[in-house]
Amino acid sequence: MEWNETGDLVRKARAGDPAAWRELVDRYSRLLCAIARSYGLSGADVDDVVQTTWLRLVERLPRLRDPARAGAWLAVTARRESLATLRRRGRERPLTGHAPSVTGPHHVVFGRDLAGSVTAALDAVPPRCRALLELSIASPRLSYVEISTALGVPLGSVGPTRARCLTHLRRRLGVT
Repeated sequence: MEWNETGDLVRKARAGDPAAWRELVDRYSRLLCAIARSYGLSGADVDDVVQTTWLRLVERLPRLRDPARAGAWLAVTARRESLATLRRRGRERPLTGHAPSVTGPHHVVFGRDLAGSVTAALDAVPPRCRALLELSIASPRLSYVEISTALGVPLGSVGPTRARCLTHLRRRLGVT
């Protein structure tokens, strides 16, 4: 069974349709994982955030005012749950990306210097740019629709904003 409208899915899920629930989960779980990963959470914490986000939807489904906006509601809830998880764990957001390949001490030093430079550059860009860049790094396969929903920005502004943010980051890193 296929539905194009999120609102229809939500209304059918309210009525107890298991196929509608499966479609909602299939449609939004990847986005919720990407949002949680963008906060630097571990795999287990990402799973907890996604599960808690779905639980919140189940709890609030009867009172959800605009079923068509359930995707945006899920994205906001995943961001809030990610922040709550970070607060509970008392951890700072780790640097996103992969550790450098280590073949000698100079690679370790270079990798740490590079990571420090990128972190400093990301900290220096505006918060909106930092959020967009971190989400892009954490989940490079996200569509513009998913990024738009996750960040609460207009779909048409994702590409141009991303380009401006990358230019700003390159300038901060001294790369042209």
